[in-house]
Amino acid sequence: MKDFLPLIAFVALCFCGAPNGIAQKAPSAPNSLWQAPAKTRLDTRLPPPSFGNYSISKGKVYTLADLIDLAEQHNPATRYAWQQAKARAAQLGIARSEWYPTIAALAIASTARARVLLNSTFYRQTYGNFTPELHAEYLVFDFGGRTGAIDSAKWNLLAANLSFNDTHRRIIFQVMSAYYRYLNAEGLRRAAEVSLRNAQAVEADVQDRLKHGLATKPDLLEAQASRAQAEYDLQAAVGAEEIAHGDLATVLDLPADTQFAVQKVDALKLPTQLADSVKAETQRALEQRPDLKALLAKVKAANATIRHQRSAYFPTLSFTGDGGETRQYGKQNLLPPGYAGGETWDASLNLKWTLFDGGRRRNEVAQALAQKAAAKAQIATLRDQIANQVWAAHTDVETALRQRSAALALMTSAEQSYEAARESYNYGVRNIVDVISAQKALARAQAEDVTARTQLLLQTGRLAFQTGDLIAMQPAKAGH
Repeated sequence: MKDFLPLIAFVALCFCGAPNGIAQKAPSAPNSLWQAPAKTRLDTRLPPPSFGNYSISKGKVYTLADLIDLAEQHNPATRYAWQQAKARAAQLGIARSEWYPTIAALAIASTARARVLLNSTFYRQTYGNFTPELHAEYLVFDFGGRTGAIDSAKWNLLAANLSFNDTHRRIIFQVMSAYYRYLNAEGLRRAAEVSLRNAQAVEADVQDRLKHGLATKPDLLEAQASRAQAEYDLQAAVGAEEIAHGDLATVLDLPADTQFAVQKVDALKLPTQLADSVKAETQRALEQRPDLKALLAKVKAANATIRHQRSAYFPTLSFTGDGGETRQYGKQNLLPPGYAGGETWDASLNLKWTLFDGGRRRNEVAQALAQKAAAKAQIATLRDQIANQVWAAHTDVETALRQRSAALALMTSAEQSYEAARESYNYGVRNIVDVISAQKALARAQAEDVTARTQLLLQTGRLAFQTGDLIAMQPAKAGH
């Protein structure tokens, strides 16, 4: 026992001194923060980004298609989904490798010393072996286990590829949304500038009339207050435009303060009507949506997994073999040593049938069945969601079309009302309150016209997003 005491002390010292040997403690009280030990604190310094540092032309006017292309190349979400798909492809390769034998090179060296009893005397003998050889294993038959694993990997790869496409669908819509929101903010800023110029013109009219004794000081104060309010509204619009521009840059994986020009809303063609009925759009969504297709692929993968798990109830037939050269050495007391060498090999067929495993196979099959049922439930839920999403998006487009028509009429009416009120005021027929009221109504009409146009574009894009048309309209990209 004394010989083992140093070893016991060394093992105890290793366990006590190891960084993981000290368990993390819970907070001392519910009202106090947990403090991490110095050895377990995380390094919060992030590595420098490997993507996102790309140049963008400041002299180019980027269209929506250009912005989508940049986002698909540089947004980290697409890289993440791409790597997930690549991992699934590697899993398929792993599953297919089961069809081939495994061959390993071995080099076994051993030595032993023993005492052999002859008559009444023990003779010491020393042996030495060195054997380089090849070891081969091959599963000959397994009642469909490998086939089930390969099929499951195939369907999981398809689901990952469809999820990759769905990531592109979402990225495209994120770019569209950010782009149209920026156009809306830019249009509102321009409308605020027009409103400010109108307020300044009204103020100049009042000052001119005041010089000629045709206006009063309260009229000038009203006009100045209206102009000040227009200046305030303009600054708010400028801030909103900068934020919207930063949001668009972020979607492109660019710093928020990156400056670049985009195509204006006036250059975009607005839709005038819906192309299809909501029934046709819903059917198209059920046929095109990659997230729904990915769930269907997961059901197929679950079926294959069930076949793979059930194969464990049956026996497997496998082959093992070794072949190589052996060099042997032996020595016995009082006798000269001996050397020998030659080829060695062995081969065997193994039939293995697991009779009892504590319920492991039963629970693995139950797990696969539950995963299949969960995927089917997800499909039913998503189908209902898709139908509702398409209906809501279709209705939003119809509403946006009506609002666009109303905004045009309102804009025309507000412009005419403002010009008439201003002209009447110059003739002394209307008071300054009427002019300011007409000027504010024109400002609202201009803002609503901008919002109506961008909302129509946004809701049309949302409908294409819900139906899956954003992916269907995209050109085919090179496979990974």
